[in-house]
Amino acid sequence: MIRPQRIEPGPGQESVWDYPRPPRLEETNKHIQVIFNRVTIADTHRAKRVLETSHPPSYYIPPEDIKMEYLIQSPQSSFCEWKGNADYYTVRVGEKQAQNSAWYYPNPTPAFASIKDHVAFYAHLMDACYVNGEKVQPQPGNFYGGWVTSDIVGPFKGGLGSWGW
Repeated sequence: MIRPQRIEPGPGQESVWDYPRPPRLEETNKHIQVIFNRVTIADTHRAKRVLETSHPPSYYIPPEDIKMEYLIQSPQSSFCEWKGNADYYTVRVGEKQAQNSAWYYPNPTPAFASIKDHVAFYAHLMDACYVNGEKVQPQPGNFYGGWVTSDIVGPFKGGLGSWGW
């Protein structure tokens, strides 16, 4: 396995290569917003973020800070070795929808119990996602759900040639 060359973080930046494995869960008071079809469907200062080696943070938003009427339960599911079984939502606002564009853990593992029912969104399927007013870039590859901002440096898992990391 070839480990990629770590980008040295500048002042105020974090390197995803300094994040732990297994991942760490932490609270954040950063302003998180999710926009879909011109509607702000999530807006919070109470998100939790998951930090894992080589991945930009995934943000989990409490359901109380989401307009849940726009989320429709999906039959999609997946498994994370750290967090457990995930269920998915399709986001629909008006005539526009994004299938399987958000996920949550109804019964997470004990280490991640505090994200129970919190929802994470794939940035590439939303119109825009913001962290403290900065529009995020989706984690490369459209498989993982990390959000890339200017204060996070990689390289990031998910991009071309990164599957062997």
